[in-house]
Amino acid sequence: MVDRWTIQIVKQPLIYGALFLHRQNVSADQVTLFGALVGLLCLPLLFLNFYYAALVCIIINRIADGLDGPLARMTKATDCGAFLDITLDFIFYSAVVFGFALADPTNNSLAAAALLFSFIGTGSSFLAFGIMAERHNISNFRFANKGFYYLDGLAEGTETIIFLVLFCVFPQHFSLIAWFFASICYLTTIIRILTGFKTLKEMRAQ
Repeated sequence: MVDRWTIQIVKQPLIYGALFLHRQNVSADQVTLFGALVGLLCLPLLFLNFYYAALVCIIINRIADGLDGPLARMTKATDCGAFLDITLDFIFYSAVVFGFALADPTNNSLAAAALLFSFIGTGSSFLAFGIMAERHNISNFRFANKGFYYLDGLAEGTETIIFLVLFCVFPQHFSLIAWFFASICYLTTIIRILTGFKTLKEMRAQ
């Protein structure tokens, strides 16, 4: 919901960081893979209840995710890079939620399952519309630098980062926070389905 503004805030620092990596001959795919590997360390850390260590991994993962795009555009952005980035992002998000289920199965499992269910809705609606947008040459004016059409909603990247941080800072309240986040994701899924269907129907009429 607020990505269009937060992207503008972090855009310049990320460009500076990407420029530094480019001068070191670091590729965008290397940054993507490094971020994913660090992000997946959350699983054992959360299982062991090392919440602040997991938070550090989350922050590193999100910084890497912010850097790989501008870094790719300094050479040549590729479809395989965009594919890798999107796929590993979804795996990372679900890994964090699964990690909290492992940390406290009795109290967290149901809320984690509900949140993962909501991720299926937000992710599938996002990806399905991206495929249709590519097929019909629908341009994305709000997020022109994304590797694929970015269908927005209430729960976007910024909101997701905020909730992941809240999970780690207040792990004893994971269940409550997860149910709230899942509710936002359910609403996002509904909005995306309705918006996507309406957009494609209008395209067909034209």
